[in-house]
Amino acid sequence: MLNFDELRELAADVRVFVDVAEDKAAALRSVIDAYDVVLAIFPSGDGMGLHVIKGKAILDGIAKSGSIYSHTAIAVPDLEHAEVLKYLTAPVDQRIAA
Repeated sequence: MLNFDELRELAADVRVFVDVAEDKAAALRSVIDAYDVVLAIFPSGDGMGLHVIKGKAILDGIAKSGSIYSHTAIAVPDLEHAEVLKYLTAPVDQRIAA
């Protein structure tokens, strides 16, 4: 079960890390590379929307096994931004296939 307060705190930490970096894109890429699972969070009509940026296969496996994984969250304004972030940070071979 996801703890939305934890995700908001993680996203706030990521925002601070990226804000203080000279190269914000590199900082964001380093955050995504550092975690097994990265979720984008954004305001939604239902409260909070979620989109998996990285780690869908891990989440699927955890649902079946209860494994432990590292995770973080990144705040974005909406689902479209989450999808673009996912695309831009995917390995090159996956971007070409899309």
